[in-house]
Amino acid sequence: MKIISNLSPNYSKKNRQKKDIKFVIIHYTGMQSEIESKRRLKNPKYKVSCHYLINRKGEVIKMVKEKNIAWHAGKSKWKKFINLNNLSIGIELVNKGHQFGYQKFTHKQIRSLILVCKNLKKKYALKSENFLGHSDIAPLRKIDPGEKFPWKKLSTYGIGKWYKEKKMLPEKNIKKMEFLFFKNIQILGFRYFSVHRRKKNDRKVIKSFQLHYLPKNITGKIDKKTYKISHFLL
Repeated sequence: MKIISNLSPNYSKKNRQKKDIKFVIIHYTGMQSEIESKRRLKNPKYKVSCHYLINRKGEVIKMVKEKNIAWHAGKSKWKKFINLNNLSIGIELVNKGHQFGYQKFTHKQIRSLILVCKNLKKKYALKSENFLGHSDIAPLRKIDPGEKFPWKKLSTYGIGKWYKEKKMLPEKNIKKMEFLFFKNIQILGFRYFSVHRRKKNDRKVIKSFQLHYLPKNITGKIDKKTYKISHFLL
């Protein structure tokens, strides 16, 4: 697989060990063009970068070496981990994003992403469930890669976690359903909420879960389908 090198100066100078890399975080660029995205990712003023950028043609551009810590995740949490930059490889997909006209990811783009992820999975012995979206680890701030990202398709290649539908008794008590949903997603790894106490930001956390697992129903409300999926994932 051909990889073009176009390195960014935006990374932490301290090298990390192979064993430190536990996650791959997928983003979209959210900018109006590929050229603008590259400029931003290489400009020291903005202090943002990624390890790989995949454009609309499926070309893969290396922007930071894997041994270096790129600045892509920002303030983030997943399970017991915080500030996931230190532990992850960041991949940006060229897409205008919700602000400038959210696009469907191209077939070539996704095909290249799958190849890159499969290589990273093998190289670092990564768990399938440790391929995550930016919105999974920073639900209060981010919504990328968004509802058009094909998580279900990627899961068939062992990239990302997905669920299998099973029969289960319906939960009629709304309060209990809410409690069980948050308990389930806490076990999965989502953070920024309390299992026992409802907060204003809960809606964003629910939306981030729906962006990943129920992209046609992003309401920020826990309905039966949303609750069931949280159950199936466990």
